[in-house]
Amino acid sequence: MRRLSIVTSALLFAAAGAGPRAQTAPTRATGAAAVTHERLAQADREPGAWMTTGGTYHEQHYSPLDQINETTVGKLGLAWSADIDTERGQEATPVVVDGVLYLSTAWSMVKAYDVKTGTLLWEYDPAVAKSKAADACCDVVNRGVAVWNGKVYVGALDGRLIALNGRTGAVAWSVQTTDPTQPYTITGAPRIIKGKVVIGNGGAEYRGRGYVTAYDAETGQQAWRWYTVPGDPSKPYEQPELARAARTWRGDLYWKIGGGGTVWDGMVYDPELDTLYIGTGNGTPWNQGLRSPGGGDNLYLSSIVALNPNTGTYKWHYQTTPGESWDYTATQPMIIADLPYPRGKRRVVMQAPKNGFFYVLDARTGRLLSAEKYSPLSWATHVDMRTGRPAEVDEARYEITQRPVIVAPGALGMHNWHPMAFHPKTGLVYIPVAVNNAPYSTPKDFKVNETGFNTGVNFAGGAELYDRPGAPKRGNIESYILAYNPVTGKEAFRINNEVYGASGVLATGANLIFSGNHKGEFTAYRASNGEKLWSTNVQARVVAGASSFLVDGQQHIALLAGARGLPDNQPRTNPSSANNSRLLVFKLGGTATLPATMPANARLTSRTKIDPPLSTASNETVFAGQQAYEAHCARCHGPEAVPGAGSIGPDLRYSGLLPFASAALGGAWNATVREGDRAQRGMPGFGRTLPAETTDAILHYIIKRANDEKALQSQGNR
Repeated sequence: MRRLSIVTSALLFAAAGAGPRAQTAPTRATGAAAVTHERLAQADREPGAWMTTGGTYHEQHYSPLDQINETTVGKLGLAWSADIDTERGQEATPVVVDGVLYLSTAWSMVKAYDVKTGTLLWEYDPAVAKSKAADACCDVVNRGVAVWNGKVYVGALDGRLIALNGRTGAVAWSVQTTDPTQPYTITGAPRIIKGKVVIGNGGAEYRGRGYVTAYDAETGQQAWRWYTVPGDPSKPYEQPELARAARTWRGDLYWKIGGGGTVWDGMVYDPELDTLYIGTGNGTPWNQGLRSPGGGDNLYLSSIVALNPNTGTYKWHYQTTPGESWDYTATQPMIIADLPYPRGKRRVVMQAPKNGFFYVLDARTGRLLSAEKYSPLSWATHVDMRTGRPAEVDEARYEITQRPVIVAPGALGMHNWHPMAFHPKTGLVYIPVAVNNAPYSTPKDFKVNETGFNTGVNFAGGAELYDRPGAPKRGNIESYILAYNPVTGKEAFRINNEVYGASGVLATGANLIFSGNHKGEFTAYRASNGEKLWSTNVQARVVAGASSFLVDGQQHIALLAGARGLPDNQPRTNPSSANNSRLLVFKLGGTATLPATMPANARLTSRTKIDPPLSTASNETVFAGQQAYEAHCARCHGPEAVPGAGSIGPDLRYSGLLPFASAALGGAWNATVREGDRAQRGMPGFGRTLPAETTDAILHYIIKRANDEKALQSQGNR
């Protein structure tokens, strides 16, 4: 499905340049999105553009532009904004090239704007079935597009890789990269390497087997595929290193339900070394005792893997969490940089994955150079530099001890997908850190769920541990931007967030870093010491990272705002999005403003039969709620909160309690679910058998499923 403004397509033609479509070598680009390998490889020589999700191939999220500096940043104002017509999470970093800004939004939609005026040039909706939200563990988000040779590429939630004409938004080609009968999704941004489009996928919470695939950027024909974990041992392995990996696995459950290891986000390419680095994810199930009885490293889960981008051939790997059992993925963003060690400069790959250690690896060989804690964690004490392995705390292995335990971090990790930035002048990496913990225990009975999560973890099993003396605060503790020196392995400073939550970071050449927050602000800090220099209210929670570029020789900064819920005391001002999702573009002297209230006579775009509150709970809480719901509620109300032919209870997604969810947490919801005020009608109270945090988590899960249903109903109203 394509929606195109015919009038503004002419503007794009003028802004991007005209010319016949290239018919020869794929590096000969014409028209809009006229990006070549040479432009990408030398993007640091073209600082006025932002041609890939991380700024350049090295993905430092750094712009050398310095017009907006410590002296002038106080004059920064809004140049223009554009409402986004979805109310789910917005996680993409805008890409800007040749006068056009491209971005993806929730539900894998793509939009192109005239970067000077903010005019919408075209928009594309891949019409993903809203029922696909059930396969998306962590919302229907999308983290960005790629541009190349006149085309814009997006990975759709339903597993399609789609190439669009950069000038018109028309589909050039589309290929299904996953088995559509399996619960795979795509939320990550594609990467372009010498005429190939590289894309991974998600689904390790369900029944996924991880892999990354390269396609010809001109035709969509598959060039190569590399699997992250071994498959059926009775069949030939797809690549030789999988035979080695198979020796690190036990049993047969892993290959029957996929094994995990999905490449759902982090990838980075080094053109000088001609090497692609991918990050791999968690196991399926998370619980290694179920996934691989008897242990083993379970290669190549939770690993940084170096591949030849031309053939997909394996070069080397480093595993951050051998035999992981806590959802400690290594799919988080990676950065390539030259670090000034005492013995000389070293080309490195850096990552701060979920597990709480910051890794610096030699980019050529994969040798571990350092691995220090960047946040408080409890599953390991340190990393042995001789072996490269973590020194685990025995009690953290709940699947071995068969005892529940509180582990830090929890499944969301100390650092997740949010972009971190490297500033070559300060030598610091700026990491969005979210300190948290969670209880882990093995469920009494584990059965493969064909339609939902297969974590193999009972999150409610260790809830009572928080009541014991000396127990940590439950769940989310604090969040901050950590300025970390990767050479010394030491913290330089931190910037605390008033409201818990992580947001992406942008660094610029004028000793500045920029980041949004969950209070609803976009802020500039001094990169050398973290001093706050400028801030503006953006009316929405921010999770995405910003980009910077030139328009008519003037530096601009673009940010996509919008996340779950609204900041405290913030009214809705966007008739198209209940969480005020917007694209915001700033410049020095900008005088545009955001509406203070809903525009007069605005027609809300949502016309549905269901109207739940926004889902504002953390992914961890929703995960726990699903586990508890399936264990205690599904028998009457149906699996995944959808009543079936044998269900005897009502559809909770339409419950009259949901529109009053904030009051329900202490009122009507508890009166019904905990105190049993509807026991005479067949609804027993669970107050004696379930703690309050469990029934609250169930409520948040039902709210999430109600929002999924609302999205499904609205599919035909677009």
